[in-house]
Amino acid sequence: MSSILVWGKTREIVSGALPPGISIEEVSTLSEMKAELRAKGSILVLADASHLDAERDAIAAWIKSGESRLSLLVGVAPVEETDELARRHPYLDDVMVRPVTAMRLRLRLDRALDGLNSRRVIQQLDAALARKSQDLHELNNIGVALSAQRDINKLLELILAKCRAITASDAGTLYLVVRGKDQAAQTELEFVLAQNESVPVSFEKRTVPLDESSIAGYVALSGHIVNVADAYQLPPGTPYTISRTWDQRTGYRTKSMLVVPMRDHQDTVIGVVQLINKKRDARTVLRPVALVEEAVIPFTSVDEELVSSLASQAAVAFENTRLIQDIRNLFDSFVRASVTAIESRDPTTSGHSDRVATLTVALAEKVDALDAAPFRDVSFTRDQLQEIRYASLLHDFGKVGVREKVLIKGKKLYVGELLLLRQRFSYIKRTLEAEHLRAKLDQVMAGQASPELLLQMDRAHEKGLEEIEQMLRMVLQANEPTILEEESFRALIDLPNRTYTDGEGNRQPFLSMDEVAALSIRKGSLSEKERREIESHVTHTYKFLSQIPWTGEFRRVPEIAYAHHEKMDGTGYPRKLAATDIPVQSRMMTISDIFDALVAWDRPYKKSVPVERALDILRDEARCGKLDLQLLDVFVDAKVYERTLPRAGAPAELAR
Repeated sequence: MSSILVWGKTREIVSGALPPGISIEEVSTLSEMKAELRAKGSILVLADASHLDAERDAIAAWIKSGESRLSLLVGVAPVEETDELARRHPYLDDVMVRPVTAMRLRLRLDRALDGLNSRRVIQQLDAALARKSQDLHELNNIGVALSAQRDINKLLELILAKCRAITASDAGTLYLVVRGKDQAAQTELEFVLAQNESVPVSFEKRTVPLDESSIAGYVALSGHIVNVADAYQLPPGTPYTISRTWDQRTGYRTKSMLVVPMRDHQDTVIGVVQLINKKRDARTVLRPVALVEEAVIPFTSVDEELVSSLASQAAVAFENTRLIQDIRNLFDSFVRASVTAIESRDPTTSGHSDRVATLTVALAEKVDALDAAPFRDVSFTRDQLQEIRYASLLHDFGKVGVREKVLIKGKKLYVGELLLLRQRFSYIKRTLEAEHLRAKLDQVMAGQASPELLLQMDRAHEKGLEEIEQMLRMVLQANEPTILEEESFRALIDLPNRTYTDGEGNRQPFLSMDEVAALSIRKGSLSEKERREIESHVTHTYKFLSQIPWTGEFRRVPEIAYAHHEKMDGTGYPRKLAATDIPVQSRMMTISDIFDALVAWDRPYKKSVPVERALDILRDEARCGKLDLQLLDVFVDAKVYERTLPRAGAPAELAR
């Protein structure tokens, strides 16, 4: 310190007490004092009490702003006023008694130097603590971000990007350890990601040998951090080399490098983060290449600590994400197996669940993209779309609880019942044949068998057989799952009154009452009891899906599947829900389910309906208040229905 700054009258304050070699600069205003400090950097300011009082608020603001951090402000007052001066100006660093003597001034100068040194140390410690706090805060934020990311590819990008950002690295690469089948042998490193701010990166995933010849391999095997100041000047005896091939091809210059192992919770190295070229200023682009020598600096020990901590967090996050992905893959396989189980019991609807899932998810994506009412507030996350997909794939799983013969019943009579009926009519015809031959034989034995009589008997017999055949054709026609005409219904009702003699001589009806009841079904192939049994599959589905411990993001799968046969007017099943109680996901699935059932080419109990006719049927249902008209408009306008239609050139049986 070569000078003291005095704010006030120099002679009155110092009174000739200035030590040798120290000069005095005198200022009369606060502005002058600030300017003098900025220009000469004096560290001791002596201020008269009157000047301090006159500028008290301005001085307090100046002290608070931090501009005075290089100076010590000392007030000067008579001994009886020093305590009061300190009270009025609590920001003062010290107070001196007037008159100022050489001894007092010397002591204040020594204390000023000690105080300045202490202040600088404190400032440095505060700055270091602030940096540490900021680093910890940043690491915490990064950890939260890593934990929230469940897409493995995006997670890897995030890991490398955060490592580069926290160290101001220009470039970086990331490797993963590929283990052998026994999960113990480490065989290769997979080069999975590269980033570079200065040079465009043409990147392809590839594997490299896991050995100490490369710096990444060395770190993966040894588990040690490697910090290289200049990649082109490695220390003697270094076991690894650094290839310059990429630098030569792109015109880049790799200089400082920090290579850190990624360790999981079991302290196993699962990957390597390789950071390249730490920059003085993170915003610098290292082009032209000559800038590297000036702008790139070595990585520090603090960088090593930060990246090591971050790499450990990243490794755990990566392992957790990979585990979650494995669990989801396993669950996907389970869902697929469940769909296969459904379709194995009802092969005629094979592919239905997949198509309904495709249509429902596509409709949800279209709705999610709409900004206009009424869907402005309807949105779906990726997990919610997956939830819709699972619910759609499993919406018919409850069919495993329905009797198979009911499930696959394509006509009004079961296969066994129809076979028995055919055999009965065959027996009736054989009985008529036997009776006819016996009657003819009786006429011959009686000597009354004239040609005319026998011909008349044959014609009557043929007429009877034709009548039986006509009855059988009518029964077979009635057995089809089509609308039963009134005339056919009356003919069926009469058949129990027609009888024949069985092998034991008992009279039996052509049709039993149960057969008549089945054949009298006015529409479709199911009786009311059978229809209720089929409809019970929805409840079976809900009970089955409710037994699965769904994770939080998929918790509504049972509820969504449960409501896929509900109608907006409350006429659906099994709970006859009101429109407000039906989830929007279920409403979308209902549209997709009905559309696919209408256009399906694989149902034995009905013909495929043309697409336009199917859409008309859906519109009619919506106008009657059974389907969500607004969702149907999106389904039609966005041509969602085309997602599952056979492509041009498909086999003829698929294009019907």
